[in-house]
Amino acid sequence: MVEVTAVLGDITQQHVDAIVNAASPQMRGGGGVDGAIHRAGGPRILADCIARFPHGLRTGDAGWTTAGDLPATWVIHTVGPNRTAGQTDRSLLESCYRRSLAVADELGATTVAFPLVSAGIYGWPLDDAIDAAVTTIQETPTRVESVRLVALSDDVHRRIEAAVLRQFPE
Repeated sequence: MVEVTAVLGDITQQHVDAIVNAASPQMRGGGGVDGAIHRAGGPRILADCIARFPHGLRTGDAGWTTAGDLPATWVIHTVGPNRTAGQTDRSLLESCYRRSLAVADELGATTVAFPLVSAGIYGWPLDDAIDAAVTTIQETPTRVESVRLVALSDDVHRRIEAAVLRQFPE
């Protein structure tokens, strides 16, 4: 069974096999987590995105690139639903976590760090975003051994930690 932990910190500083990027459908960088990963990882990530995903990615799907200058080996990019644009189907959000874990399995990654997909500028309600992440990771068969759910703020970290403890009692 995968071990899930809540981490307070910067996803670009996680020493894991793969970090997950909450990417835009165009796969060309952007704001929030996406922009932070591209800035910290350098131009090789964007070059790999352009080469591997010339037409971008569909909402709910995932794919990988190099991690460039990041401490991780790979970046797994996933496109979450944009609730502010009317995409309210939670199964698309759950698919982001399932597909990211499947890509991690294909890569042989055993440690993965996730942000809360769609919980920022895409407007997914925070508590539901946390529940979707924790529940989907818990229910998805994977060879990944350790998942970190990374939060930038104390409040979000505490909320993720509480959800993890409910879903994965010790």
